[in-house]
Amino acid sequence: MKRILSGLLALLVILALAPPAAAEQLAVESQACLLMEKTTGQVLYAVNEHEQLEPASVTKIMTVLLVMEAIDSGALDYDDLVTASAYACSMGGSQIWLKENEQMTVEDMLKAVCVVSANDCSVALAEHISGSVDAFVDKMNQRAGELGMEDTTFVNPTGLPAEGHVTSAYDIALMSRELILNHPDIRRFTTIWMDTLRDGASALNNTNKLIRFYEGATGLKTGSTDGAKYCLSATAERDGMELIAVVLKAPTSPQRFEGAKVLLNYGFAAYTLVTAQPPEELEPIPVALGDAPAVTPRLAGESTLLTTKEKAGGLEVRVELEERLEAPVEAGQELGRMTVSSGGEVLSVIPLVAREAVARLTYWQIFQRCLRMAFLGG
Repeated sequence: MKRILSGLLALLVILALAPPAAAEQLAVESQACLLMEKTTGQVLYAVNEHEQLEPASVTKIMTVLLVMEAIDSGALDYDDLVTASAYACSMGGSQIWLKENEQMTVEDMLKAVCVVSANDCSVALAEHISGSVDAFVDKMNQRAGELGMEDTTFVNPTGLPAEGHVTSAYDIALMSRELILNHPDIRRFTTIWMDTLRDGASALNNTNKLIRFYEGATGLKTGSTDGAKYCLSATAERDGMELIAVVLKAPTSPQRFEGAKVLLNYGFAAYTLVTAQPPEELEPIPVALGDAPAVTPRLAGESTLLTTKEKAGGLEVRVELEERLEAPVEAGQELGRMTVSSGGEVLSVIPLVAREAVARLTYWQIFQRCLRMAFLGG
């Protein structure tokens, strides 16, 4: 037997929204684009999202991700000094003109990569972390595989033109999400509009114009080469929801920024993030023949969900739970489920599982319990 609780939630989460690309065509002038919500990883809009294209300096999102992972793991520190090699200084393109053997902190080099897309600092950091650029590129591709970036092959840590160096709008969104979701400290650098290095001698102006001109902009990375044209992974947050807009191979720089704004505006206008909860507190479930009298149920899935604003009202939440159990009960054992629906359509099903294990009493323990109850008059 299962006990059933039901109620209405003002807002709730949808776990599996299909990208509405076919339903609505947005005015984004680019070869490929994609809009993703950070917390759930849900794709909200996409065009040619798996087409393999040159990413230019948007590549550096992976470089920055590996730097942040090294910092957060304790393998690297913001105050560590990085020495520029002759090779790092030879990169060309966007740079801060490092001199051979010049030393700069990880923090300052990371700032230069995030704000002005410094190729020389990207290579210097790569060499400092892995010993060589080739070893660092191996790490980039390994990490890409771990993140499910199946359209991606990295050849360098900068995004400078190289044969076979390709990725996709979808894969860029994956690595962008990993960076902003698990390394929020990166915002200290990606939200800088203007700054300086070398005690004020070197000026930095962010290549991402949305940082100054788009409400809630939090980053992330621009890129452009003759082959890649104009690329961008743009992130912004409003009302607790952060979105990732990827634009690849836009014809001009203004068009990449306008395309990202169109995507972000659509996402903020159409969607909202909420937290789903049972309509009532989940009571412990009695357990027969167990070394504990009851087990506590909990939600096993993610309770932060995404929904269209038009559906965010009067959604029904139904909880089904076992009324009683018999030991043994394993931690994580499914005890029921929470179903969220709207107009008869099931939107989300989240399992309810045992928070802790309950072992079965032995025959000797049962005998002792019976003796105690007899002497106490039970």
